Amino acid sequence: MNKRLNVFITIFFIFGLCTSVFAIHETVPAETQIILPGSDAAALYKYILTSDPYAKWKLWPGKGKLYKGTEPHGSLLTTYVNETAFHSARGKTAMTDGAIIVKENYTADKKFIALTVMYKIKGYNPAKGDWFWARYTPEGKVEASGKVDACISCHEKRKNQDYIFSGPLN
Repeated sequence: MNKRLNVFITIFFIFGLCTSVFAIHETVPAETQIILPGSDAAALYKYILTSDPYAKWKLWPGKGKLYKGTEPHGSLLTTYVNETAFHSARGKTAMTDGAIIVKENYTADKKFIALTVMYKIKGYNPAKGDWFWARYTPEGKVEASGKVDACISCHEKRKNQDYIFSGPLN
C-alpha cells in the first residue's frame, strides 16, 4: 500500500511539475494583446487615446509638464513616451521600433493647440530614421501624417540623435 501511495505521489508531482512548466510558457490570448497600429494616422490616434492612453505614459526623461518649447510646436510642451521609447531614450543612440513620442503643444497662456507624434516603424522610411509623423488638432483631426516634409526637414538637424529634439538619447 505504501509503495502504491509513493508511486501515486510521484506521478502526481511529475504531472503537476509538467503542467506548471507548460503554464509558464503559455501565450497571452490574442484578445488581450495590444497590437501597435501601422502607418495609419487615424489608427495611431485611436491607439494613443484608447488602447494605450498616452496620458498614462511616462514623461520624457528629465522633462516635466509644460516646459519651454519652440515653434512650430508651441511655447509650452509636454512630452510623453511609451515604454519602448522610455527605455530606448536611456543609453542608446536610436529609438527602438515601436517607440512612440507624443507631444502636447500649448500656447504661452497654456491653451492646448495640437498633438504631435513621432512613431518608429521598422522599414517605414529607412532613409529618414523610419519615423512616421503625425499632427492632430485638439479635436483629433489629422492635420498632417506620414513622411511629412516639414517635420523631416526640421528634425534632420538632429539626425545624430535619431531626429529627436526632446533630449539626448545617451
